[in-house]
Amino acid sequence: MKFENSLSFARQLDKKDSLKKYRKQFLIPKHKGKPCIYFTGNSLGLQPIKAKKIILEELKDWEKLAVEGHLQSKRPWLYYHKFSKKALAKITGSFPEEVVAMNQLTVNLHLMMVSFYRPTAQRYKILIEAGAFSSDQYAVESQVKWHRYNPDSAIIEVKPRPGEFTLRQEDILEEIKSHGDELALILFSGVQYFTGQLFDFKSITEAGHKAGAYVGFDLAHAIGNVPLNLHEDQVDFAVWCGYKYLNSGPGAVAGAFVHKRHHQSSLPRFAGWWGHYEKERFQMKKGFVPMPGADGWQLSNFPVLNGAAQLTSLDLFMEAGTSVLRKKSELLTAYLFYLLKEADPSEHSYKIITPSDSAQRGCQLSIMVWRNGKKAFKKISEAGIVADWRESQNPNNPSGVIRVAPVPLYNTFEDVFRFSETLKNSL
Repeated sequence: MKFENSLSFARQLDKKDSLKKYRKQFLIPKHKGKPCIYFTGNSLGLQPIKAKKIILEELKDWEKLAVEGHLQSKRPWLYYHKFSKKALAKITGSFPEEVVAMNQLTVNLHLMMVSFYRPTAQRYKILIEAGAFSSDQYAVESQVKWHRYNPDSAIIEVKPRPGEFTLRQEDILEEIKSHGDELALILFSGVQYFTGQLFDFKSITEAGHKAGAYVGFDLAHAIGNVPLNLHEDQVDFAVWCGYKYLNSGPGAVAGAFVHKRHHQSSLPRFAGWWGHYEKERFQMKKGFVPMPGADGWQLSNFPVLNGAAQLTSLDLFMEAGTSVLRKKSELLTAYLFYLLKEADPSEHSYKIITPSDSAQRGCQLSIMVWRNGKKAFKKISEAGIVADWRESQNPNNPSGVIRVAPVPLYNTFEDVFRFSETLKNSL
């Protein structure tokens, strides 16, 4: 599509948008009495309007039924983790028995590493991307130490080339190949939180398996954002949170994927009563017998009030369709990319460090501001635009990055245009 740098063109795109009705399904914060431009769905998604209704229904059942709500409520609490399976499977490209909503992301990551990080004297190393989200770094470091290895030698970080901000696919594959005999686990983000780079699940997994390692992904910034095919790509495991693109509320229930081929394996795991065989769970017998599939990695019963909001958001994903959402996301982000390049073609004030190829990114663009980044960010915020500021990870740049994520369910092309104009004026 040939873009135009004008408000009228942006409004034309909004008029043609088949998903525009979904914006009305969300509550948008206001700034000086008007809806703000909200670009931080990559940190906390907006509240679906129907979330309040479904949570109040659960509160009412709690009021009327108390403990009997586990079986007699409108959505029996005993089976709540099952209600999201169909949607989560659709969004992640998997089978319902391969996914389960449970716990929080880092809890799930530790649980998966209990099963999939099994170091030996020969294979004990973990390969991750440099600059991975801090929680992942802490989890990996602590797991390595738990197994009595030195993180300095056991953790391999794949770094961008000098002067570059994102990783080249060939460099990732070369690192896997060069350390192949020593690798126990490869753990990558699906979408890198700082740069917005989308990694190639299939080729990383193929290379990891060829080297003899397990391969897992942190989908915090990928689920609900980019197309996923975890089953076909043969990913061993994945974990995610629910409060970003899944719009499930602060501290929302997270989830995990475990590929079918591991469901009947003898992999060790930490056990809890909700992962025990359902038909015998309340017999309170000794001896853990896991539920089939990913459900067997559960520990505790489901957080119903928290998970109710997620059902509302997942219904919107199922209704809108993941392929349609991706199509709009690509167009929305491409338009923002175009406008930002138009405003500063020589990259005098800033540089977009997210890949220009739409196949290598989701809806987030990361804008590295060379000078006075915080001042510009303050002006953007004062204009009613909710974006995100991150300090630079590059020692050669004392400023930082403004992250913006135009979400196809509720952002508009006019939002994108107005942000570009505001950024240009602020600099």
